[in-house]
Amino acid sequence: MLTYLVRRATMAVVVMMIVSVICFVLSNVAYDPAVGIAGAQATDEDVALIRKTYGFDRPLVVRFVEYLGNIATGDLGTSYLSKRPVIEMILERLPVTALLAVLSMALALLIALPLGSAAALWPNTIIDRFVQLLAVAGQAIPNFWAGLLLIVVFGVQLRWLPISGSTTYAHFVMPAITLGTFAMPPLMRLVRAGMIEVLASDYIRTARAMGIRPFQLTFKYALKNAVLPVISLSAVQLGFMLGGSIVVESIFALNGVGYLAWQSMTRSDMPVIQAIVLMISMIYIVLTLLADLLNAYMDPRLRGSRK
Repeated sequence: MLTYLVRRATMAVVVMMIVSVICFVLSNVAYDPAVGIAGAQATDEDVALIRKTYGFDRPLVVRFVEYLGNIATGDLGTSYLSKRPVIEMILERLPVTALLAVLSMALALLIALPLGSAAALWPNTIIDRFVQLLAVAGQAIPNFWAGLLLIVVFGVQLRWLPISGSTTYAHFVMPAITLGTFAMPPLMRLVRAGMIEVLASDYIRTARAMGIRPFQLTFKYALKNAVLPVISLSAVQLGFMLGGSIVVESIFALNGVGYLAWQSMTRSDMPVIQAIVLMISMIYIVLTLLADLLNAYMDPRLRGSRK
């Protein structure tokens, strides 16, 4: 297990380094930050002055080494507009985005696990057809359309839930439904496929012949093995929710990292955008690493296959 942990952690560090390089290249080579700060109406002299003031005229290698050193010390730069440390701006809003992602994933799993299992237990029945139809509908409906529909029905007409803000848990109900609905279909399909494969295995047939009760057979033995790929996909989906909540947070005016990213993009505040991309990527990598370790802990065959 220790060898597997070291190998996976090393790969995660390498990926983090690659992501750091990509973030630097996109924000300093493919894009001229001096032009973004100066604005569209600035003259060449203004751009040159800004480039010298912020140090953009230094060699790219020097700036890259400084960039890596700042990351190592936790310095993600300073916002061009607010003049505040970017790390403070992100940490202020990260709890909102994290809570939204966790609630959305919990909702998706609460729906996907039982419905996917039911579809596998009764394949090619009306239950299976309903589950597959629900999965297709959940993936076909755009996030922005679902969010606006929830606002019109439950926020404007019925007035059951608040439309915007993030001060209470009630403010997260509609955003969590909107984001969780998009994550539910792949989880549901994966649970169904995994359960069908496990229920057709030899050890399940042997356990059924030994007289083990169907409920115990399904949820103690079959679901435990079928849920292994779901863990990996859940980590991927959770990372996607952290990085892909820009639309949902903008619709419901949640003061999270996604909304901060949207504000920064409209204002060309490149240090904030760069830091958000870097931080979300790091969280995504860590979640994937933790999912792999959890899978290896639950299934020793995974550890043995990588020796």
